[in-house]
Amino acid sequence: MKKNVYVIWEPAKIADKNYREMLNEKALYTLNYGVYIVSAKSKDKLNGQIANVVFQITAEPPKIAVCLNKENLTHVLVSESKIFNVSVLGECCTMKLIGTFGFKSGRDIDKFENLDYIVGKNDAPIVTDSAVAYLECKVENTMDVGSHTLFVGKVTEGDLLQEDAPMTYSYYHVELKGKEPETAPTYRKKK
Repeated sequence: MKKNVYVIWEPAKIADKNYREMLNEKALYTLNYGVYIVSAKSKDKLNGQIANVVFQITAEPPKIAVCLNKENLTHVLVSESKIFNVSVLGECCTMKLIGTFGFKSGRDIDKFENLDYIVGKNDAPIVTDSAVAYLECKVENTMDVGSHTLFVGKVTEGDLLQEDAPMTYSYYHVELKGKEPETAPTYRKKK
């Protein structure tokens, strides 16, 4: 029995056109993400940022990867200390908390002032305010991906903090009407 074969795109045409002309960016919006705070400490400096690219890559031993913009202070601290923590935000999270960690710079403000957090065994902060779980990680590998770095970390500690649904990026956009900061890997300039 013969199967139908459909040609969606031809590689030779990519050289002739800008890939953006051939890409329906709405296809990228179907990828599922969460909303997290990635935090770190180097020397006496604490910082954290909102991230939507955090994913598990192995189970034994447990490893996760996070993607951070090279311009962000959190990137600097993770690069120096070789540790990071991830707080998995719940749907209970406020836009105020997301705004502090997603749209303000730790170079200008102390993001942890007046915030509920604990210090992990790796000495880096763990945001507990609105978080459903946390993971502590030690960086084992990095990959330069242009404007961002992918940090692969071995999970050394972790626990559940409260029962709430983890926030998805879709929930953030649809229910909270959230936007992406310019340093997010999913940010696209408005046309």
